[in-house]
Amino acid sequence: MWVIAGVLLGLVVLASLLGFHVGPHVHGLAGLLGLVAAGWLLFMAVDGRSEPVLWVLLSADLVVSAGAGLMTWKALTTPPPVGSSHAMTSPQGAEGVAVGDLDPRGIVRVNSEEWSAESTNGFIPRGTRVQVIGGSGVRLEVWGEEAVPDTQGSLGAGRGGPGGGAETGQDSGSRPTGVESERHGS
Repeated sequence: MWVIAGVLLGLVVLASLLGFHVGPHVHGLAGLLGLVAAGWLLFMAVDGRSEPVLWVLLSADLVVSAGAGLMTWKALTTPPPVGSSHAMTSPQGAEGVAVGDLDPRGIVRVNSEEWSAESTNGFIPRGTRVQVIGGSGVRLEVWGEEAVPDTQGSLGAGRGGPGGGAETGQDSGSRPTGVESERHGS
């Protein structure tokens, strides 16, 4: 009989703790299991197994069961605060700003939230306005308005390294710009 009481009380405690992670319905289950355990403990008391530990366990069980039931009732009957939303809204198409350099990955602020991001059009300096064009999981794909183009085929390599075009004034490795276009006679 004590084994059954121990198993029931263990399930009450487990369901009570699990309810904090899973949600209020599991707290409701803990409350119901607590009532079953209380009934079993009372049956044991009536059957003549009235030991002091039984009354301590019964008292603790009733307190935990009442607490779990109260948490269930409160969570299921209280409406969410006005203006809150539990649904995730996609930031796709939203504009934001680069919090740090994106080379090609970094942090952006979109809709007052900071996100991990990856640039799709080259190096994006800190403070540059970006637009969200996609995303996967918690990482956004962004397009920077003032991105430095990638000329080597891998993001971040075309900002002035050997063959990157920065020494010659070339943009994207093939088209002369500025003074270079006058030198080439185009």
